[in-house]
Amino acid sequence: MSEPTTNPHPDLSIRAAELDAADELFKLRERFALPEGVVYLDGNSLGALPAAVPGRVADVVAREWGELLIRSWDESGWWTAPERIGDLIAPLVGAAPGRIVVGDSTSVNLFKALVGAARLVAARGAAEAGGGSGGEPRTELIVDATTFPTDGYIAASAARMTGLTVVPVEPAELLAALGPRTAVVLMNHVDYRSGRLHDLPGLTAAVRAAGALAVWDLCHSAGALPVGLDAHGVDLAVGCTYKYLNGGPGSPAYLYIAERHQAAFDSPLPGWNSHAEPFAMSLGYVPADGALRGRVGTPDILSMLSLEAALGVWDGVDVEAVRAKSLALTDFFLECVEAYVPAGRVESVTPAAHAERGSQVALRTDDAAAVMKELIARGVIGDFRHPDVLRFGFTPLYVGFADAERAARTLAGILSA
Repeated sequence: MSEPTTNPHPDLSIRAAELDAADELFKLRERFALPEGVVYLDGNSLGALPAAVPGRVADVVAREWGELLIRSWDESGWWTAPERIGDLIAPLVGAAPGRIVVGDSTSVNLFKALVGAARLVAARGAAEAGGGSGGEPRTELIVDATTFPTDGYIAASAARMTGLTVVPVEPAELLAALGPRTAVVLMNHVDYRSGRLHDLPGLTAAVRAAGALAVWDLCHSAGALPVGLDAHGVDLAVGCTYKYLNGGPGSPAYLYIAERHQAAFDSPLPGWNSHAEPFAMSLGYVPADGALRGRVGTPDILSMLSLEAALGVWDGVDVEAVRAKSLALTDFFLECVEAYVPAGRVESVTPAAHAERGSQVALRTDDAAAVMKELIARGVIGDFRHPDVLRFGFTPLYVGFADAERAARTLAGILSA
């Protein structure tokens, strides 16, 4: 298998260069340490390394830990890192300060959010019953049937703990599934396989109108497109930081708790870090105020401060501009695929409509695993999802239009052989 020696559509290469030259975000590529000659289209699994991170991590290890030792909990701000870094993420997902706390994994935060949401609903139901309003008990936890598997596992466990019944629902059927028994709804903002973007504003409004609480997984949207958590009335949300936020492998996740729920949020994992007086070491648990209730144990400082440094790449960046470039990139990539790849060899499973598209393109093809392996060997890194999907993630901060054109041309070379 070999790439064509000549470009059958040189005008696309020229357009790519022109688009890159006019791109206001193109210079942000300099904020990352990317391997020479590689087209990296897997930022929807692991973001590229921000150039400032190695030096910051070295300083944390050698000076803050090595020299200051335990003093760094105060002197270097280690203790307040979870909420401080949460406030850095907040504007990227449309949240005010004090509503996001960083720490633990996405799965752990999702467990907190789902159990916490179920408890909020139960407490509200008990208060309404006590007031004589009665009403049908809310017993259903609706879960996006296309969700990432771990979300489903966590939801099942949370339901067992809270007496709810999991009801898997296809996103397109969610509105019809809502009713007086619905307690909590868990949705993914962007489908991890197809890249389909779900209607967070509309679905959140419908869930709340049904008297339930909306919990969103933002893993494949935060850092790629506007989210608007506060503006759209989201109740709780979680997300990872190692994809479009470029925090590094296994970097800590985050939990969003809407301000209106913070005083009543009852975490299923009450740890000493979320105690109102953590150093009092009292046997009874009294939760801290605000989003701090989402903390549990000692923060993972090395990865957390690496994340803090990584978030510096967002200085001066408008998320709306990122979204505009994301759509332009994916549009251009799909145009190049259509022009270069032999007819019938690939099928896009990513929606064409902008309102329904995240920041990735998923193409279905025969022998997708082998095709992706060959793409990677030729310097175009995407990923494969069983059984037949090639995924290409477009991170606008460091991916350019020439990258998109080269990726499509390389794919065509493989599929034309």
